[in-house]
Amino acid sequence: MELLVASAIGVLTSAGLYLILRLRTFPVIIGLSILSYAVNVFLFSTGGLSLNQPPIYGPEVENYADPLPQALVLTAIVISFGMTALAVLIALGGFLETDTDRIDMALDEDDRDVPDPGAQPGVEAKRDRSAQEAGVLQ
Repeated sequence: MELLVASAIGVLTSAGLYLILRLRTFPVIIGLSILSYAVNVFLFSTGGLSLNQPPIYGPEVENYADPLPQALVLTAIVISFGMTALAVLIALGGFLETDTDRIDMALDEDDRDVPDPGAQPGVEAKRDRSAQEAGVLQ
């Protein structure tokens, strides 16, 4: 049982890290969610793996499941939901601002500084985004 849970944590962690390293926002958000699932399973397994045990100790109970990891997992679920919602809103704002969901910060040929032919040597003029769309240099 422990080997199965440890393997599941390893697979979830590696899949989450792989998706976080992608260049689009949607796989990154899915990777963060999968990584939070791996952390939840890890936190849950820290209390020991016991089957059919009550979570609260009583006078007639000999063995019980530790309730602390269960409480930590419930808290982590709420935090990961909020984190995912925030990441989706930031990604949506970035998409609406740039019209792309790429994460890399490399500039395209159209976004680089273009020298103005009438400018002094060594001084470069930038193109405005609205002027770029209209095809006019500033």
